[in-house]
Amino acid sequence: MSLKETRSTCPYCGVGCGVVIESSGDQITGVRGDPEHPANFGRLCTKGSTLHLTATQAVTRQTRLLQPMRRVQRGAAPHAIPWDAALDEASTRFARIIQAHGPDAVGFYISGQLLTEDYYAFNKLAKGLIGTNNIDSNSRLCMSSAVAGYKLTLGADAPPACYDDVNHARCLFIVGSNTAFAHPVLFRRIEDAKQARPALKIIVTDPRRTDTAGVADLYLPVLPGTDVMLFHGLLHIMLWEGWTDAAFIAAHTGGFDGLKAIVRDCTPERVAQTCGIAKEDLLTAARWFAGMDGHSHQRGPR
Repeated sequence: MSLKETRSTCPYCGVGCGVVIESSGDQITGVRGDPEHPANFGRLCTKGSTLHLTATQAVTRQTRLLQPMRRVQRGAAPHAIPWDAALDEASTRFARIIQAHGPDAVGFYISGQLLTEDYYAFNKLAKGLIGTNNIDSNSRLCMSSAVAGYKLTLGADAPPACYDDVNHARCLFIVGSNTAFAHPVLFRRIEDAKQARPALKIIVTDPRRTDTAGVADLYLPVLPGTDVMLFHGLLHIMLWEGWTDAAFIAAHTGGFDGLKAIVRDCTPERVAQTCGIAKEDLLTAARWFAGMDGHSHQRGPR
């Protein structure tokens, strides 16, 4: 039987590496990086390069759940039951609970790896049919704070950057992410960019000294929960030194005067003490982030 190749996307982390899947009939035989994909250009991490091993028949038969399983009581071994019996039992139990205690007596916690259509079906079941808002997923819990930040600051639930920006940036500010472990292919691109342009500054903020922190030109080991104070302090310094673009801010933002009022008291001394970092490191981070490294500058109005 001839081999077939299908282009797809690695399902693991959010880098979105392109893969080429080799298959024979209905069996996946190999996976390699797609050299034409702009996210990874053929590179894959350990997880991506071993994708095909998770789809072998031996693994599937041992670890994949291929039919409904039911325990007679807690702690007992599960045994297989037919699909119709499983669906009947689940729907009957839901109906009894809802009838006795109301729709909010039940809830759904669904997977973060479902497709958009799957989310729609579950939300339709919970909110449209049962009449409860008790439905949540890892997709929201994992990204809720980031999404709130994106919408408040950028007006849309989407990161604004693209990977090619790494090749042009003068400063990379990595906050709370162990990119070396969590997104290794993207981290390789950061390493390549640093090697090609040694003047690129990398700042890493994380309470843990991770492998990512190991490559930083400046590491800020802030105390847990003080990252917002750190950001306020950075803006305070940039405003004080006149390192902001007033024309751009006026044309593209709203509520900036309110933000200035919030950060007014976030002095370098206070921020350094709150975050548990050196004041000099805070000032260096602000200078690099503002693009002032190696440039002459004067203090502007507060």
